[in-house]
This record gives sequence, C-alpha cells and structure tokens, in this order.
Amino acid sequence: MIRTIFAAATLVLMPALASAACYGGHEQAMSCADGMVLDTETNTCTVVSG
Repeated sequence: MIRTIFAAATLVLMPALASAACYGGHEQAMSCADGMVLDTETNTCTVVSG
C-alpha cells in the first residue's frame, strides 16, 4: 500500500518538478533573413543599405 501511494505521488509530482527545472534565465535569439540586420532599438530586421 505504501509503495502504491509513493508511486502515485511520484507520478503526480514529476511534471511539476520537470517544468521547475526549465524555468528561468533563457534568452531567445533572433535572426534576420539574408540581406537584413537586427535593429536593436526597434528590435526588428531592417534591410542593409550600401
């Protein structure tokens, strides 16, 4: 009986523990198409001139 309760509690808590491990300081990288660069002021891609 104790094993069953422990196994059920483990299965219920595992998703919460897994998502907590991935929480926090991840930063998304942005890339622009060929011939464009990232304008950091507007956070958009602009065409390279020149």
